Amino acid sequence: MKKKLLTVCTVSLTMFLSACNDDNDWNDGFNPPPDIPENNIQNPVVRTDSYSLTDMSAVAGESLIMTYKMLGINSKEVQATALVFTPKGTAPVGGWPIVAWAHGTTGVADKCAPSRTAMNDYIKGMIAQLLANGYVVVAPDYEGLGEPSGQELHPFLNVKSEAFSITDAVVATRNYLGSKVNNKWVTVGHSQGGQAALGAAEYASRAKLDYKGTVAVAPASNLDVILTLGEASVANQPVTTQIPVYASLDTFTALITAGLRNPNPDFKYTQVFKDPTAQVAEKYAETECAGDIGNAFAGSMGLYAQSVGSLNGYGRTQDNFLNVPVVKNFTSKDGQPLTVKVTTPLKIYQGSNDTTVPRIATNILVDSAEKKGTTIQYITDDGNAVKWDHGTAYVLNIPNIVQDVGTMLSK
Repeated sequence: MKKKLLTVCTVSLTMFLSACNDDNDWNDGFNPPPDIPENNIQNPVVRTDSYSLTDMSAVAGESLIMTYKMLGINSKEVQATALVFTPKGTAPVGGWPIVAWAHGTTGVADKCAPSRTAMNDYIKGMIAQLLANGYVVVAPDYEGLGEPSGQELHPFLNVKSEAFSITDAVVATRNYLGSKVNNKWVTVGHSQGGQAALGAAEYASRAKLDYKGTVAVAPASNLDVILTLGEASVANQPVTTQIPVYASLDTFTALITAGLRNPNPDFKYTQVFKDPTAQVAEKYAETECAGDIGNAFAGSMGLYAQSVGSLNGYGRTQDNFLNVPVVKNFTSKDGQPLTVKVTTPLKIYQGSNDTTVPRIATNILVDSAEKKGTTIQYITDDGNAVKWDHGTAYVLNIPNIVQDVGTMLSK
């Protein structure tokens, strides 16, 4: 992953749907309430294919792309894809535990699925360490990303969709590997994946396995805060400073709009954006990956600024678009994690210099969750000589994350 891609396309949001109250302690049990259906999908593995875009042969006994069945956002069974890696050698007595890796933002187009691209060195290194420690790693693409039909849009940042992508991938992996794996599993994620990991904690009971905990790095949350802070941060800055920030924010918003078109196919980009941004979003959001979408927004703004001398009058988002009912429902419910009490171990890493998921957004998330009774081990860079941004909050903590996984799985 290019550094530019990290800064432009891993912006994320969050808020999620739940009818449960603060006293629900079901997350580590096998009897979920009615709004979290058990995974009883028969023959969940559709097919497996070899994966070679990233060479994991030094540490992996098997590297494959698994097509599996999951419960989709529209409450219908759909097919999804995930990478599955097994450690070298023979499985121990009782089997290997499973670590689910939840990836950051790539886009909504199928070609943006992680299983269709090579991993960056940091993710490869973390997975290699997990394999060396004796864990199976399953890395879902998420619903709608890389799926076989090529027809379903990825419901970007929908917590329930992300969570079911993870739980159902773990169930399918266990079905595929049989006695080589045991019932223990954890989830690790960064950015959008951090949000997804928190969703997995909320919906872990769907898998009917032994969920041991969650590690989330810079998890997406509180869209209103992210957008407001982003806009305000460059309000009176030069155009050259504004354009990269606005391009990042508009990429984020365009991907959300694209994702909302999965359950709402009549929803239009013009309900969120003014022209010319609406034209750019409609052309690129569903066909290109996040980095290229951001470049298209930046290019359009750059041409306008060259001719006018500023961005005054340039059409970006519609006034009060956050109050459009489908958007409002998303920001208040479907995209927000930790709206119910979670009882399994939960650890969050967050940097002070993160401009993609600002620390204040995560502070609000943690405070709200703790008020609901969720216990969170919140790790920040306070007291550190080096402050973390969105990328380094993950990269610099990989050894700690691997250790966190081991601690959770040892109990």
